[in-house]
Amino acid sequence: MADDTKKKLLRKPGGKTVAAAAVLVLAGVAAWLIFGQGLGINGKNVDFKQLTKDNVPKTIETDVVPEYRELERALGCLVDGSVYVVVTRGEKPTAGYKADIEKMTMEKTKDGKNLKVYALFTEPAEGESVSQVITYPYAVAHTELTTLPDTIELVVKYAE
Repeated sequence: MADDTKKKLLRKPGGKTVAAAAVLVLAGVAAWLIFGQGLGINGKNVDFKQLTKDNVPKTIETDVVPEYRELERALGCLVDGSVYVVVTRGEKPTAGYKADIEKMTMEKTKDGKNLKVYALFTEPAEGESVSQVITYPYAVAHTELTTLPDTIELVVKYAE
C-alpha cells in the first residue's frame, strides 16, 4: 500500500464526522428510550386511581369480586368504556390483611400488550388484635386505558 493511501486511512476525523457520529449515537439512545420500552425492557407507566370500596362500580362488586375473591391474582374489567383493574388476595383467616395497587406498566410482548400490576400486600402486625373472621382483601383501580390488555401479570411485594 502506498504511503499516501495509509495517511488517508489513518487521518483524524474532521469536525463534521465527529458531529455526525454524535448525532447517530444520540438518535440511537433516543430510539432505545422510546422503542426499547416496547420490547419489554421497561414498560410505559399507566395512570390509575385506586378506588375506595364505596366508589367501585356495582358490576365489579357484584359480578367480578365474588367470582375471583378466593384467588390471588390481577384481572381487568371493561365497564362503560373504562378499564378497571382488580387485585385479589384470596381467603384470609382474619381481618387486617390489605391489598394496594402501587404501580402499573404496559409493555409490548411477542403475544401483544401485557399489563404489569405491582401490588403491595400487607398482613396484620404480630400481636395486633384483629377480628377472627374470614376475609377476602382486594383492591380496585380505575385506569386511563380504554381497551383491555392481552395479558395481565401480578407482581407482589409484601410490606415489612
